[in-house]
Amino acid sequence: QVQVMESGGGLVQPGGSLRLSCAASGIISAVNVMGWYRQAPGKERELVATITRIGGITYADSVKGRFTISTDITKKTVLLQMNSLKPEDTAVYYCYVQIWSTAYWGQGTQVTVSS
Repeated sequence: QVQVMESGGGLVQPGGSLRLSCAASGIISAVNVMGWYRQAPGKERELVATITRIGGITYADSVKGRFTISTDITKKTVLLQMNSLKPEDTAVYYCYVQIWSTAYWGQGTQVTVSS
């Protein structure tokens, strides 16, 4: 059974930084993609950043230049460094792991950006 665990959320002031981490465990074969999505109250879940097994990276336009994704796919871990945070970044952030064609999600970690 695959488990996906996030950590690192919290409350931060505008302009501050947070780092989210995620680890996948269990019976895992090839991890093809790891990444982060987020869901704000009243909104649909949206992509934040993903990284593929061969290093291809995708960022949402709203986070480009502020967020950085990194991973050690062999260790099934992914990090999201978030800088220059804005109130509109407030959301529950979910770790995403794709093994072959199956998607697995973490429980989510709350990120609140507020003064």
